[in-house]
Amino acid sequence: MKAVVMAGGEGSRLRPLTIGRPKPMVRIVNKPCMEHILDLLKRHGITEVVVTLQYLASTVQDYFGDGSSLGMKISYSIEETPLGTAGSVKNAQHLLKDTFVVISGDAVTDINLSEIIRFHQERKSMATLTLYRVPNPLEYGVVITGDDGHIRQFLEKPSWGEVFSDTVNTGIYVLEPSVLDYVEPGRPVDFSQDVFPQMLKNGDPLYGYVATGYWCDVGNLQEYVRANADVLQGKVNVGTLGTHLGGGIWCDKDVDIAPDALLFGPIFIGSGCKIKGGVVIHGPTVLRDYTVIDTGAHIDRSVVWRGTYIGERVELRGAIICRQCSIKGKAMVFEGAVVGDNTTVSEGAIIQPNVKIWPNKVVETGATVNSSIIWGSQGRRTLFGSWGISGMVNVDLTPEFGAKLGAAYGATLPRGASVIINRDPHRTPRMIKRALISGLPSAGINVLDIKSAPVPVARYITRAENAAAGVHVRLSPLDARVVEIKFFDSRGLDIDKPTERKIENTFTREDYRRVYLDEIGRIIDAPHLVERYVDDFKSAINIEKIQQAKVEWPLVLDYANASASMILPGILNQFGCTTVTLNAGVDETKLARTPEEFDQAMKQLSTIAGALRAGLGVRLDAGGERIFVVDEAGEIIDGMVLLAVVASLMLRARGGGTLAVPVSAPNIFEEIASQHGGTVVRTKVNQHALMAAATREGVILVGDGEGSIMFPEFQPAADGLFAIAKIIELLSAEGIRLAEAVHSLPQYYLVRGKVPCPWEAKGRVMRMLSEQYRDRKSRQIDGVKIDMGKEWVLVLPDADRPLFHVIAESTSPEGAQALMDKYSSLVNGLQH
Repeated sequence: MKAVVMAGGEGSRLRPLTIGRPKPMVRIVNKPCMEHILDLLKRHGITEVVVTLQYLASTVQDYFGDGSSLGMKISYSIEETPLGTAGSVKNAQHLLKDTFVVISGDAVTDINLSEIIRFHQERKSMATLTLYRVPNPLEYGVVITGDDGHIRQFLEKPSWGEVFSDTVNTGIYVLEPSVLDYVEPGRPVDFSQDVFPQMLKNGDPLYGYVATGYWCDVGNLQEYVRANADVLQGKVNVGTLGTHLGGGIWCDKDVDIAPDALLFGPIFIGSGCKIKGGVVIHGPTVLRDYTVIDTGAHIDRSVVWRGTYIGERVELRGAIICRQCSIKGKAMVFEGAVVGDNTTVSEGAIIQPNVKIWPNKVVETGATVNSSIIWGSQGRRTLFGSWGISGMVNVDLTPEFGAKLGAAYGATLPRGASVIINRDPHRTPRMIKRALISGLPSAGINVLDIKSAPVPVARYITRAENAAAGVHVRLSPLDARVVEIKFFDSRGLDIDKPTERKIENTFTREDYRRVYLDEIGRIIDAPHLVERYVDDFKSAINIEKIQQAKVEWPLVLDYANASASMILPGILNQFGCTTVTLNAGVDETKLARTPEEFDQAMKQLSTIAGALRAGLGVRLDAGGERIFVVDEAGEIIDGMVLLAVVASLMLRARGGGTLAVPVSAPNIFEEIASQHGGTVVRTKVNQHALMAAATREGVILVGDGEGSIMFPEFQPAADGLFAIAKIIELLSAEGIRLAEAVHSLPQYYLVRGKVPCPWEAKGRVMRMLSEQYRDRKSRQIDGVKIDMGKEWVLVLPDADRPLFHVIAESTSPEGAQALMDKYSSLVNGLQH
């Protein structure tokens, strides 16, 4: 006997689950719904199947093929336009010569098909309808039968006043081929509305079999959730779910569960899933293949589809998370909410109950979503953030993403141009870098790969070699799961906002430039270009002056296990000073450090420098851009204090000049400049603005007070390697140690705070602050700066997070703290 599986349903009531897949391909626990139906047919000895298709037909065909992998023989009948249940079967009439079963591919059931077939044969029925008793029959077609099962009446979706039976039509039929004579070919015809009523009218043998067992029409999202829960709870027989770990927990192969994770069944865990420490999962919950549940996440009664990342301390409660989603740290998704395929829910966002988010959306950090997101990409931020393009590797940044980004970036550059590209010494940036390299030549761009080098080296070579642009790919220094991609212009500086938008528009529109084969760019291994940086570095430092000073104090240098250790030692060896090195070996497992690990490394540096009475102790960041310093007593020097020391030394060495610092820096820089005949330029609080200031004529030093120091005489960008050498030169010229230089500085008192603020309230807060303090504002550069003479407060909205920074300076630490507290309360109050 053959079966016809109707699998052409679009499943509009299941959206957004069915956007991009037909309803029968929506997975129920461990398999697509239709595969459960095929398993049922096979258990009852039916192995020849005709599948009727219409919506996204190729999706079903590609997955099941000819059925041989299931031990079945599958044929397909495809409708050009929807023909209804009977019309679709009529379309396959040439394949149906004997009694056959019709069953929907989008239901979950373990009804005994053999019993229905036997009933059909015993009654010599022409059509036997499988009926099922349900508590609420309003959404179904009600069928009334006699004691012998003979059908007496049909009621299609009755009102309560019309409900005379609770037996409904399941859409499972056993039919004789002659039934199809009632169906006119090529036009929409329905079995329950057209064919069966006509057969009843004509007196044909028409029976209903009231089935027991389990049946669920997965017609809406609530029924979808119920079907998954019922399968997990064993209410329906769908065969084995995998290896049973006990306690109602089933898993597939290669599952990694942390020892301290708490799992309360029933739960299904798919192949390749990773559940990290502190995770709590309450069933019924489904985790499909290759899902990662990060530390401390809490999942309750939810369905999570394949390839999704659930971040640290995320909460899912009664939610459906579709394929390839990224739910970032501390986000919350509540009861009945559905997150569509390839959607990112950013950190701290809240998805309220019953909200539906269509595929390919981005929800902002800290956003609260109260209504469904269907059209457009509501809440989507730009592709670029504070450090270029960043995202979780193999979640946000994949090889496919990298190749497309490379092609999009190349399309914004002149054909035949050259791009310098490098990475830090870690395998994940290497993967993304190679993906970028594969995309760039397709747009006619030549790639000069300098392999693994610090960020300042890549910037310098980009400018020195007259390349059109540069790219650096690195592991985030704070999170080993995150990769960051930085783009440089021809000067080695961060690209500007218009260029970012141009790249993003090209990427979003997929408006790639595909050159002809003889114009495809070349990929050239060019690690030798690093020698240009080293040679020019040496020329820019007065090594002879350092040697003549005969520095007696040792230098303690922590390379943070990064690539700077392959470049800087060879330069410092020529200085003639004693160098004690820490963490000099490149180790990709130590490139990203948590704040606690960084603090521990600084304590180690402090201890060693203090014990050796080192004139200078320095830790480089993994990218080679920032430096963190301790003095001879092992005291950790604040980044702003270090910048003030270097500013004072530079102004004395040059007899004046211009300093560039952000608007958030204290007034000590104006005081230092006035002492040495210099001037100060204030910039916005971002690296791009600081680099732009470094290109101005007369600027001798630029810094942000957080370890980033620029010496424009060498390059107008942060270079921790050069900063170390230059500080040694400046201290040698003065014949002093760092501690002495610090003690000579004027006192200042600066405090910082953060105030959470939803994205939607930021604009209102800025407007109201500007209006209220119109008379006391200093020149508007970045944020709202309220000038009170010797005191000031800066209220600065964060570019990437839903919060404000509040920075205050006063003549005493108590005064600065009081100012910060006062304006933090004001910012908090203006949100409401």
